[in-house]
Amino acid sequence: MGICNGKPIQRSKESRSQVSAETDETSEVGLNKSFGFSRHFSTHYEIDGQVGRGDLGYTCSAKGKKGSLKGQEVAVKVIHKAKLTNALMVEDVSREVKIMRALTGHKNLVQFYDAFEDDENVYIVMEQKIIERGCKYAEDDAKHVMVQILSVVAYCHLQGVVHRDLKPEHFLFSTKDETSPLKAVGVGFSAYVKPDERLNDIVGSSLHVAPEVLHRAYGTESDMWMVGVMTYVLLSGSRPFWAPTEYELFRAVLKTEPSFEEAPWPSLSPDVVDFVKRLLHKDYRKRLTAAQALCHPWLVGSHEVKIPCDMIIYKLVKVYVMSTSLRKSALAALAKTLTIQQLAHLREQFTLLEPSKDGYISMQNFKTAILKSSTNAMKDSGVLDYVHMELRLGSSSVPMHAVLQDWIRQSDGKLSFLGFVRLLHGASSQTLQKA
Repeated sequence: MGICNGKPIQRSKESRSQVSAETDETSEVGLNKSFGFSRHFSTHYEIDGQVGRGDLGYTCSAKGKKGSLKGQEVAVKVIHKAKLTNALMVEDVSREVKIMRALTGHKNLVQFYDAFEDDENVYIVMEQKIIERGCKYAEDDAKHVMVQILSVVAYCHLQGVVHRDLKPEHFLFSTKDETSPLKAVGVGFSAYVKPDERLNDIVGSSLHVAPEVLHRAYGTESDMWMVGVMTYVLLSGSRPFWAPTEYELFRAVLKTEPSFEEAPWPSLSPDVVDFVKRLLHKDYRKRLTAAQALCHPWLVGSHEVKIPCDMIIYKLVKVYVMSTSLRKSALAALAKTLTIQQLAHLREQFTLLEPSKDGYISMQNFKTAILKSSTNAMKDSGVLDYVHMELRLGSSSVPMHAVLQDWIRQSDGKLSFLGFVRLLHGASSQTLQKA
C-alpha cells in the first residue's frame, strides 16, 4: 500500500547492551559472520538491477538460472556483512531468515525461497512482482484489505512471532489486478515471543508504535495497535496521532485519543469506528487479538477466512486454573458482561478444538488443535512448550479436568461448549441462556 513512511526507531541502547563488552571493544575483530548458508548464489541466480536501498544493503531483482525457479523473476535482499558490526546485528539477520523460512506458505506472506552468503554479503531470495497502491480506501474495500492483514498477523501470533513493524508500506500486492492477494513483507524486526513473555527493546516506526512499546513491556498486542493505526489511515487518509517532533508524538500516543469527529468518520458505519477504537485501546489487555478482530461485526460476513486458534484461549485457561476461589468468583461476575460478539469468538475457538459428535471436548483437544497449526517457528518461539506446560496445574502432573468438576461431565471427563465458556469466563447458565 506504500504510504506514510514513518521514521524508523533504532534499537534501544538497552537492547544493544546485550552484546558483550568484549564484542563492543573489538568491533568486528573476531566476530563470526558465517551463517551456514549456501555459497552458490551466482550459480542459481543472475541479478538484474537494484530496486531499493536500506541501512544494511539493498534490494534487487534477479532471475533464476536453474532448478524450479529457472527463468522466474525473484527479489533478492542483499545485506552487506561489513554493516554487521556486532553480534546482535548478526543474530538479527539469522533470526530474520529463520522466521521467514518457518512461516513461508501463508498466502498473505511474501514467499521465502532461499538464503545464500559469500564473504561480502548475505542474499535472501523471495518472491517478486509485488506492487504498491494508494493510501485511502472506501469502507468495503478496506474490509478486504484488513481481512488479509489480520489473517497473516493471526498466523504469525499463533506461531509465537511478533512482527513489530506493521505499516502500510509493508503490505504489497502481487499484481495490479483488483483481486490480487496482499503480501506482508519486512519481517526484519520480527521476534519470537511466548504468550506470557514481554519484550523490552524499542523498534519499528515511530508513527505506528504502541504505548506499551514505549513502556518497554510488550507482546503480540503491540502488533494489533499497529493494525489499528493502519485501519485509521486507510479509511481517513490521515494519522491517528501526529506531532512535529518524535518526543511530542510519543507523548500523544501515551496521553491523547484519536479523533473520530472529523470527516470521513461520521459518514462511516458505527461498526468500523468500534473496530478501530478496540484496536487503538491504550490498555493492551483490552485490545482485540487478530482472531477476535476477524470475528468483529464489521468483518463478519465479508470474508471466508478460516479463524485460527487464538492464544488468548490458552491464557484464559491458565488464569482460571491457577486462580483462587476469590478470583474465580470475580471472573464469574465479569462474565455477566459477555456480549454476543464475545460468544461468537468463543464458538469459533470451540469449533477449532473439534468437539465430538455430541458436542464435548477433553483437555487433549487443546494440545491437538495447536499441534495441527505447528511450524518450526512455533517450536523455536516456545509456544508449544507453553501449551504443554500451562495446561497443567503449575508443575503438578494432575490433569486439568481434576479441578474443573463444576464444568466437566463426571461420566467421561468431557467439556461441552457451555462448560468451555464457563471455564474461560465463569459464566452462569442463566447468562448464556439470555445471550
